[in-house]
Amino acid sequence: MKIGILQTGLVPPDLVPQSGEYPDMFQRLLADQGFEFQTFSVVNGDFPASVDDADGWLITGSRHGVYEEHPWMAPLEQLIRDIYAADKPLIGVCFGHQIIAQALGGKVEKFDGGWSVGPKDYQFADGVKTLHAFHQDQVITPPEGAQTVAHNDFCAHAALLYPGKAYTVQPHPEFQDGFMRDLLELRGKGVVPDDRLQAATTRTGTPLDSAEIAQQFARFFRERSI
Repeated sequence: MKIGILQTGLVPPDLVPQSGEYPDMFQRLLADQGFEFQTFSVVNGDFPASVDDADGWLITGSRHGVYEEHPWMAPLEQLIRDIYAADKPLIGVCFGHQIIAQALGGKVEKFDGGWSVGPKDYQFADGVKTLHAFHQDQVITPPEGAQTVAHNDFCAHAALLYPGKAYTVQPHPEFQDGFMRDLLELRGKGVVPDDRLQAATTRTGTPLDSAEIAQQFARFFRERSI
């Protein structure tokens, strides 16, 4: 099964040598699932010719907000609607979670509760899962037909299931501890309040449930269920 990765953000250049770009992280996350991957750097204007260029699609995170005006955003939203209409399985993470919701009629805002960074606990149907977060924007109103399948006190719609069509999550199962520590240092300082940075740094090293989310992603690509 071929998975097309739609890259919507760039890793800080200083972190690329040790972590790679975001598509590299997803390929590591799903490395044992037998998938073939192709990356389309939509943030640089590289779009697939057709929704049939892959059997399933994954949209990465990004430092951009879905409400920003960039030349690649409107074409990406149309591509999302085309993938959805073509019945290709679609997964989104962080920015991907948000842009899919917006493209399908939901509402995304810069959350007035501020930033969520570092390891966070999320309530899923089968229990609590701990995953890295790095966001201020959130899905405030999911699209019609989307089901909220994970949440916590800070993020009401931390994962959305569009039955048989798409599965999206706000946190980052692809982030490892080393990358999160570096990201807090490079992108967090001066932007995220110091107390939240300190709490995130202190909790880094908490066991993560990224492997369980990877299994969910693989099941959704193959079976349309999580």
